[in-house]
Amino acid sequence: MTSLFEILLFILNIMWFLVIAHILISWLVAFQVLNMRQPLVQQIYFGLQRIMDPIYKPIRKILPSMGGLDLAPMVVILGIFAAQRILANNIGLFG
Repeated sequence: MTSLFEILLFILNIMWFLVIAHILISWLVAFQVLNMRQPLVQQIYFGLQRIMDPIYKPIRKILPSMGGLDLAPMVVILGIFAAQRILANNIGLFG
């Protein structure tokens, strides 16, 4: 059962990495550090967008509109952190 615990933590770590990568890429595109006319930048940006939108969409429906500020990634990061802590505190149930 400890392998199940490790798999769940690994999945949460991958999700955390994808959220951080999406945040960084969107900021770099917004501040025009990266050019969207470059095919590689465009593929990475839209690929991360497709992966993260199904996760962000239900959260965006619940959160109030904050103008240009998107708080959905922060909520996802907090959820991942909470899930990691819950798993870590209940590791005895897996062993």
